[in-house]
Amino acid sequence: MDPIRTRYEPHRELSLRLTLGPLALGSTDPTVQRDAAGLWLTMATPAGAASLCLTPRAGGVDAAAWGPGSEHAIAGVPALLGAEDDDTGFDPSRHPVVAELHHRAPGLRLTRAGRILPFLIPAVLAQKVTGIEAKRAWRELVRRHGEPAPGPAPLGMRVAPSAAVWGTVPSWEWHRAGVGPQRSDTVMRIAAVGASLERAAGDGVPEVLRKLRGIPGIGIWTAHETVQRSHGDPDAVSIGDFHVSKRVGWALIGERVDDDGMMELLEPWRGHRQRVVRLIEAAGIGYERHGPRMAIVDNRHR
Repeated sequence: MDPIRTRYEPHRELSLRLTLGPLALGSTDPTVQRDAAGLWLTMATPAGAASLCLTPRAGGVDAAAWGPGSEHAIAGVPALLGAEDDDTGFDPSRHPVVAELHHRAPGLRLTRAGRILPFLIPAVLAQKVTGIEAKRAWRELVRRHGEPAPGPAPLGMRVAPSAAVWGTVPSWEWHRAGVGPQRSDTVMRIAAVGASLERAAGDGVPEVLRKLRGIPGIGIWTAHETVQRSHGDPDAVSIGDFHVSKRVGWALIGERVDDDGMMELLEPWRGHRQRVVRLIEAAGIGYERHGPRMAIVDNRHR
């Protein structure tokens, strides 16, 4: 199978790791992997499945795609690599920490993946559970129900299931993956309108958020986690996240804050509030933790 190739040469510095990092649900995500050839992503396109390999070279990125959806994958490379990321009006100098983080990460761009379901469903799986549980559920479900990646993708890579396939996952498969009825029911509701949601990938963020929030089980956190990736929204902060507000508070004022405190701290960057969060996350800034970690309960064999 011969690939379709292109070369993307950005006008500004670009880091694949920083820009595309949010697309992977952990290092074991079967839809995003890295090997000696470069960074690999799989995707379902209107024309069919595709595998995309991105290899950084001097002055740009070489892209190669395999599968029925390869043309679609190649056409989306510029947006995927931040070509549509507009930071007009973003002033990092409003806070010395933000200014320093911006200086340290000149290659960070906000990706626009142009797809909704591959980011909406992992967000649902991550609702009110630990990251370890969410990553495990996504990995097991995609490996069992996704199709093999086209072309010479790394062994074990899969294309995330379509809405129609998600709608056929039986109850015992959800249980086996550690996903309770509340989250699996939400995925089933998404599957029922999945085709219309994928068509909405070209809509503006306000309309997409309206459609997402209209599905029972999808709140502001899940909707914002999705449009951060599908649309590269620079302002959609993950309100309700267990960690984000604490990280933002620790980075900007040296103490943990709640969501209200976070939004107050981010207000000077309205329009680019998620951009500030990404800079903080990309720098690996954590926060001082007190008390035991959240317990992980494995209900798969109960």
